[in-house]
Amino acid sequence: MTDAQAPTVSAAELSAIAARIAVDTGRRIQELRAAGVDVAASKSSITDVVTAADREAEELVVRALRAARPDDGILGEEGAGVEGTSGITWVVDPIDGTVNYLYDLPVYAVSIAATVADPTAMADGRRGIAGAVYAPRLDELFEAHEGGGARLNGKEISISGNTELATSLVGTGFGYTVERRIEQAAMVSRLLPRARDIRRLGSAAYDLCSFAAGRLDAFFERGLQPWDYAAAALIAREAGASLIGRDDATPPGEPLLFAAAPELVHELRDVVLGAAEA
Repeated sequence: MTDAQAPTVSAAELSAIAARIAVDTGRRIQELRAAGVDVAASKSSITDVVTAADREAEELVVRALRAARPDDGILGEEGAGVEGTSGITWVVDPIDGTVNYLYDLPVYAVSIAATVADPTAMADGRRGIAGAVYAPRLDELFEAHEGGGARLNGKEISISGNTELATSLVGTGFGYTVERRIEQAAMVSRLLPRARDIRRLGSAAYDLCSFAAGRLDAFFERGLQPWDYAAAALIAREAGASLIGRDDATPPGEPLLFAAAPELVHELRDVVLGAAEA
């Protein structure tokens, strides 16, 4: 079976696998955090860190996925790469919000998504069909499967539905290179006078899930990678969100992802990109 073929397993089964492994991994990274954090390396800049817990957590996720679904592929933020034959690729972020984790701030999460090839869905050419995001310090499990709605700790969630930018609380995040932050600062400067306020929690996966649960009215970010959004984008869509990219020809993801109610998302994009001022 090629990667483009449809899997025969149900999306609900895949969601249950993602949720179980995310919770188990979240509990393990909590144990590791209590023992102290070792910075193992840096990535895009000296401030963009990788901890030993990131690597151990990814190894734990990979072992669990291989045991449950040996024919599936795996793509992990910390380097895991497994070719699959089933048509499903799991996209994994073992700790989304590593700097929060380093500083013992509570907003970080394990993100696990089952995806299939779909060039029109997201910028990485994949579509999430099942996924889970677990924030262990908060004991919050967000999960969804395609066509099945979104849930937080087992209860259905939906976006706020706010259609007015002026009264919207908007989530965003920042990269770790100077060049990227200059771009993001310009976007924020355009948005801040037009929105209720902006929140930066430090985990794109948790931001998107918070938006899905109605805690934020909209979200955008520049420079997200597949493991940042694979599960959370599905959860947001299943909660009623519209996700778009930089323009109508570009799917959401890298370079830009905008998420809001269908009636608001294009206005959000226009303001962030400065098109509303043209």
